[in-house]
Amino acid sequence: MPWSVHAALFRDLVLGVLGTLAFLIDLGADLWAASQYVLSGRYLWAALVLALLGLASVALQYFSWVWLRADPTGLHGSQPSGQCLALLHLLQLGYLYRCVQGLQQGLLVWRQEVPSQFDLAYADFLSLDISMLRLFETFLETTPQLTLVLAIVLQSGSTEYYQWVSICTSFVGISWALLDYHRALRTCLPSKPLLGLGASAIYFLWNLLLLWPRVLVVALFSALFPRYVVLHFLGLWLVLLLWVWLQDTDFMPDPCSEWLYRATVATILYFSWFNVAEGRTQGRAAIHLGFLLIDSLLMVVTWATHGAWLPGELLLQVLLPVAGVCFLLGLALRLVYYHWLHPSCHWEPDRVDGTRGLYSLEGRQLPQNKRVVQLAKNFFPRDRDKSALPWKGE
Repeated sequence: MPWSVHAALFRDLVLGVLGTLAFLIDLGADLWAASQYVLSGRYLWAALVLALLGLASVALQYFSWVWLRADPTGLHGSQPSGQCLALLHLLQLGYLYRCVQGLQQGLLVWRQEVPSQFDLAYADFLSLDISMLRLFETFLETTPQLTLVLAIVLQSGSTEYYQWVSICTSFVGISWALLDYHRALRTCLPSKPLLGLGASAIYFLWNLLLLWPRVLVVALFSALFPRYVVLHFLGLWLVLLLWVWLQDTDFMPDPCSEWLYRATVATILYFSWFNVAEGRTQGRAAIHLGFLLIDSLLMVVTWATHGAWLPGELLLQVLLPVAGVCFLLGLALRLVYYHWLHPSCHWEPDRVDGTRGLYSLEGRQLPQNKRVVQLAKNFFPRDRDKSALPWKGE
């Protein structure tokens, strides 16, 4: 096996280990924060932390279970029986099982002298599902948890050591999930162009710089109007859910689970951009960005005109201008990325999961994660010029 391929497999294995550790550390930080709130008599805050954690975990296990049941028969040859898998998901361990399964397959491929095409394709299949689940967990649990912690800090005017740990782990988890998801989509490209360091940094930064001001504004609104933030979220969420429905998504294997996917996407759109429809997305992305910008400005104006006092008001006088600068910088980097670094591809009907064909040399059909491949088709547009290169420069 060439050294470059061996190094790439080792890098993917290390990234898988780090991603699993990041999830466990973030989970531990949330449970630690909840226990500290209980010990200090702040039962409502503890209940909110555990509620967000529980709801996100249930949704994550459901997605994992539905995907496993929809996968081709015999694909996961060495996995436990259906009853054991169901029990794992009921115990909220399905995602961790996925992570362990992905690490085992990655280690198997890395240790082989010449990995088979099937083993390589199966490792890609597992990593794509894990990346998608990690993204869902980020916006269903990590981002709301970060918003809640910031709201508590703004309302109380002080920051405890465990809250600093929660904030830091949340930012690391969000950053990791966004970059890992983008890397996963890149593996679905027909030509598999490598994600360069410059493109990775710019993609990571523009997502984080646009997400941070949104989280801060929602946290500020939550600290000032804790009784109305739920109504605000539900109102916008219903509008975004309608928008996702009008785009006629077809991601899940059945209508019931498709509505859960649409609800999850609407939650992501409440904080950040997520493309779910094929075709040119500039118009939809601009509408979504303008919608969130107007909503965020209205929340800031409400705070400024309400005259409510917060213990951390002096801190806000610094944070809000910094958030505005972050938004403008993130917008500039987003334009740079989509103008120069965002690839467009020749999507061919039978070559949708990398450069490998449908069958390996041994005659076995290669696994294709069509769920994430469809999202990659939405994210990376078709190249209009057939004579052009399949991707833009890195």
